[in-house]
Amino acid sequence: MLIQRFKGKIHRATVTEANLSYVGSITIDGTLLDAAGILEGEKVQIVNNNNGERIETYTIRGEEGSGIICLNGAAARRCQVGDIVIIIAYAYMTEDEARVFEPKVAFPNEENKL
Repeated sequence: MLIQRFKGKIHRATVTEANLSYVGSITIDGTLLDAAGILEGEKVQIVNNNNGERIETYTIRGEEGSGIICLNGAAARRCQVGDIVIIIAYAYMTEDEARVFEPKVAFPNEENKL
């Protein structure tokens, strides 16, 4: 049996942009993606600490060191610039794998820098 367990997250990042006209997804500074072990194109859950919204989308790799956290497309209606979000990726694994797996967590500062 497989269970779904969190594998990586970016904890308390600040939304820098919201682009309603884009096709969809979330653009994230590549440095933050790497620190959290999240791949470009990977499905993530975004938890908005300001309004309680929870949405799912996929990631786009932003420029390293840019600090970008940009909600694109319909997701742009769920967050505002300045909102604090937690971005979580999950993985399926066996119970034995889950017991020893160590998730990666990135803790950015106010400018989304590590």
